[in-house]
Amino acid sequence: MSLLDRIIEKDREFFIYLNNLGSDNWDVFWLTVTDKYMWIPLYFILLFLLFWYYDWKKALILLIITAVLVAFTDQFVNLIKYTTHRLRPNRDPSLENLIRVVKNSGGFSFVSGHATNSFAVSTFMILSLRNYFKPIYLVLLWPILFFYSRIYLGVHFPIDVTFGMFLGILIGYGFYKFSLLILPKIKD
Repeated sequence: MSLLDRIIEKDREFFIYLNNLGSDNWDVFWLTVTDKYMWIPLYFILLFLLFWYYDWKKALILLIITAVLVAFTDQFVNLIKYTTHRLRPNRDPSLENLIRVVKNSGGFSFVSGHATNSFAVSTFMILSLRNYFKPIYLVLLWPILFFYSRIYLGVHFPIDVTFGMFLGILIGYGFYKFSLLILPKIKD
């Protein structure tokens, strides 16, 4: 058995363990956490903070950069998913009687789009607002909850969300560095 096969096997075992920690009592909570519409108030808070701490031109540029970041992240994740073709746990016949499937999702598993996007946006917002609004670090609760929700619901393996987290942090940081090149050129 190759090293990669051993890693994938350990990932599956860890997934089974974490996924089976769930119970019917918590299903609605984790389904709500993973619903992107549930987070709309957070998006409005972040939007408000951008326009509160930056003049309207720079805030608008940061908003556009955020939109491009989300689009880029989404497409990059899809490229990875359709290159690796890793089955989602809820689609893997070998796991059928071993896991709790709370949500059925199609497509492929590696990497988690929820984890990648939420960590990318959070990283970008934290870096953009940290000098103005110290509690901005609380925004990390969003991707951390997303991270575990994907395992709980049965739609991602731990490696999927872990790589998504690291990829999201890198993308968020990269887009922040890009914003530092653009913002100084914007006149107040």
